[in-house]
Amino acid sequence: MFFSDCGEVQMIAYIPEACIIFFLANAWSLNRQMGIPKIVWPALILLFLYLQIRPSPQRKIQKKRLRICKNGCLLLRAFLLSTAGSIVYSLLGYMGMLQAGSLFEDPKLWLMNTVIAICVEAIPFWNGIIRLYLTSKQLGIKWRVIGGVCGMIPVVNLLVLSVLIRTAEKEADFENEKILLNRKRAEDRICATRYPILMVHGVFFRDFRYFNYWGRVPGELIRNGATIYYGEQPSAASVAECGEALAERIRKILKETGAEKINIIAHSKGGLDSRYALSKCGMGDLVASLTTVNTPHRGCEFADYLLSKIPQAQQNMVACAYNTALRGIGEINADFFAAVRDLTASACKARNEEILDVPGVYYQSVGSILSHAVSGRFPLNFSWHLVGHFDGRNDGLVGEASFPWGEQYQMLTSQGKRGISHGDMIDLNRENFDGFDVREFYVQLVHDLKEKGF
Repeated sequence: MFFSDCGEVQMIAYIPEACIIFFLANAWSLNRQMGIPKIVWPALILLFLYLQIRPSPQRKIQKKRLRICKNGCLLLRAFLLSTAGSIVYSLLGYMGMLQAGSLFEDPKLWLMNTVIAICVEAIPFWNGIIRLYLTSKQLGIKWRVIGGVCGMIPVVNLLVLSVLIRTAEKEADFENEKILLNRKRAEDRICATRYPILMVHGVFFRDFRYFNYWGRVPGELIRNGATIYYGEQPSAASVAECGEALAERIRKILKETGAEKINIIAHSKGGLDSRYALSKCGMGDLVASLTTVNTPHRGCEFADYLLSKIPQAQQNMVACAYNTALRGIGEINADFFAAVRDLTASACKARNEEILDVPGVYYQSVGSILSHAVSGRFPLNFSWHLVGHFDGRNDGLVGEASFPWGEQYQMLTSQGKRGISHGDMIDLNRENFDGFDVREFYVQLVHDLKEKGF
C-alpha cells in the first residue's frame, strides 16, 4: 500500500473504520457466537453511517475537493482491509476451523453472514469510488474506464483499485502541499516581475478563453504575483506573419499597462515567432527578456524528410483538412504549409542567418527529453521514433540539438524512465508525475527573471 508523508496518520484513520465495517459486516455470526448486547449494534450502525458521511476530519487538507478525494481513499482502504478480514473469517468458518460450538454447523448462518457482509462492504466501496471518480483529476478518462471494465474481474479489480487509490491519494497530498506552499509565500510575490509576462503559444494551437494552452501554469504564476498576457498570434501561419502579429500584440499590451517593456516566455514555434518580432518588427527596445521553451531554433530534420518524400497530393489533403478544422475555430487565414515549412531545418538555417539577437535583450532557452515513446501522449508516442531517427534524443517533436539559444540554456530531465515531453512542458495534459513539477518550474523561472531585474 502507498503511504504519503503522513502515512501513519492515514493508517490510524482507516483501521478503526475497517474494524467497524468488519464487525457490522459479520454481525450475524458474531452475535450468535459471542452474544453481543443488543444495545451495541444500533450504536455501531450509527457510527458506521456517520463515518460514511465524514470518514475523518482531514483538517490538514485545505480544499474541499481534495478533502472529499482523500476521504474517498480512506473509505476504499478501509473497504480493502475489512473485506480481507471478512473473507478470512468466512473461510475459517466454512472450513470449521473456529470450532465454536454449533455455530459453524449451520450452513444457513454462513450463507446469511455472507449476504450481509457483501451488502455492508458495498456501502464504503461505492461511497469511496464515487468520491474518487467525482473529485480526482489525475485519474483521467483512462483509469476511470479501466476501473469500470475491470471492476468485475476477481483479483484484477483489487489491483486496479489499489492504483486508483494511490493515484488519487498522491494527487490530494501533492495539491494540498502546493496550496500550503503558495499560502506561505503569498506575501513575497516571488513572480511579481518588473515587466508583464507575455506567454506565446506554439503551432496549431490558439489562446482559448476556456482551454488554456499553458494548462495550470498561468494560474500558479498569478497566485505568486505575476501579471500574465497571451500572444494570440495565428496558430497556423509563417514565422513572419506570426511575428508581425506578436509585435502588434506587444504594442497593445504596453499601451494598456503603461509598462516600458515586456518579458516573453514562448513555447515551440512561438519562440521562432518571438525572435522574428524582436529582430524584424522593431520590438527589441520593448522586450526585456525572451525565454524559449522546447523551441526548434535549428528546425526539425524529419520535417524536411516528410516534405520531400510524401507525395504532393497527400500533403495537400492533410493541409486542407488542417486548414478546414482551424477555420472552424476562427483561424480564417490558416496556412498549414507555411507553418510546417518554417519549421524545417533548412528554413531555420536560412532564417537564423537573417534574424539576429537584439543587443540589450536577455535571451535564454529550455529543453527537455522524452525518454521513451510510451511515456508520451498521442501523437508524441508515434512521432518520437521518427524524430529520433533524424534528430536523435528528442521531446517527441524537437531534437535536443535544436533547443539551445541565448546566454543560458537549461536541459530538463526527470527521475526514473519517463522523461519530459513537448506537451509536458506546457502542462498540456494537466498531469502530475514524479520527478518534475511543471508549475513550480515556471514559478522559479519567472522568479529568476524578477531577481535579474526584469
